[in-house]
Amino acid sequence: MMSELSITIPIARPVLDESEAEAVKQTILTGWVTQGPQVQLFEKEFAEYVGSKYACAVSSCTTALHLALLTIGVKPGDEVITVSHSFIATANSIRYCGAIPLFIDIEPHTYNMDPLLLEKAITKNTRAILCVHQMGMPCNLQKILDIAHSYNLPVIEDAACAIGSEIFLNNQWDKIGKPHGDIACFSFHPRKVITTGDGGMLTTSNEKFDRQFRLLRQHGMSISDSIRHQSKKIIFEEYPILGYNYRMTDIQASIGRIQLERLPNILNSRRNIAKRYHTILKDIKGLILPKEHEWARSNWQSYCVVLSPKYDQLSIMQYLLDHGISTRRGVMCAHLEPAYQKVIWKESKNEMTGSNDKFCNHLSVSENIQNNSVILPLYPQMTINEQDKVVSILNQSLNLNGPNQ
Repeated sequence: MMSELSITIPIARPVLDESEAEAVKQTILTGWVTQGPQVQLFEKEFAEYVGSKYACAVSSCTTALHLALLTIGVKPGDEVITVSHSFIATANSIRYCGAIPLFIDIEPHTYNMDPLLLEKAITKNTRAILCVHQMGMPCNLQKILDIAHSYNLPVIEDAACAIGSEIFLNNQWDKIGKPHGDIACFSFHPRKVITTGDGGMLTTSNEKFDRQFRLLRQHGMSISDSIRHQSKKIIFEEYPILGYNYRMTDIQASIGRIQLERLPNILNSRRNIAKRYHTILKDIKGLILPKEHEWARSNWQSYCVVLSPKYDQLSIMQYLLDHGISTRRGVMCAHLEPAYQKVIWKESKNEMTGSNDKFCNHLSVSENIQNNSVILPLYPQMTINEQDKVVSILNQSLNLNGPNQ
């Protein structure tokens, strides 16, 4: 046991140094620290990187998801098909619109929406499909889009974790966020591949959508700050719709621009570390490793292993923590959280669930992954010795906490 809580190997570590600090300093010295020229440049560079026509920066991926749903017309009483197995913001963004999340289960090895369950979940009340590229692993967009198009349903991609991930579509490799659906939403939280401290981005090929994002993110103000401040004439803005304060600051954007420059090296490091995890974990009994399809290239935002049911997830994680290694439980299931015992949601058999009902067994794969998986440390600065220590202590834990112990 550790004499005091001292994490020597964290679950994640952002790549930040004097370059970001200098960018922030220069932005501060200009006197323009809120949404302004740095945000505009970050949006332009981000759109160019992912191959999107438009990119709109906001305060978080949660706010990005909310704006995306509002922009495609999701309203109270509508249903949005998504997965419960995601950070709770995915489901919450649907509830923010007064709409009902309709959860379907996931694939056991990619932890993403199972497209085989999608079509039977569609009802006359379905307004959109919100898929997730979980932990950076691209979901099966081709099958999801084929079904969505046949029912004329818009698709929003929760790409919170997926900057730099790629998918093979239409005989070419494209970056997630091009976008392939109608809108893609990204996060810049510190546990993501690049960070701005916090923040988000929406990408789309639809000019009308992009205009609406920009209107909604700044209280519905008809004229941007940049246009008003640069005008040689007095301009009075108007507020034609109810909007929100979902802006990104120039301080955040200045960090984001440096992070984008770092991204190729960050991705290369993460993929090498994930590849090595595959090699040194593959022969350990009691573990199921994540699967990357031939049409997908993950950025490996997280490396998640599933434990055999004979092991106790909490005991394994505690043993690692006692030896200075930080882990996280596999991705949560929103429908099991207390908040979702108090709100309306549905599952794939279209049965209403309320506060007095038990959890839904039709989400059994999602529940199994939450309760039996462990996210291991992975960050670009991770050394071979650190990775070997993680694997060694994990193996010790499995041996000590097996079914006969």
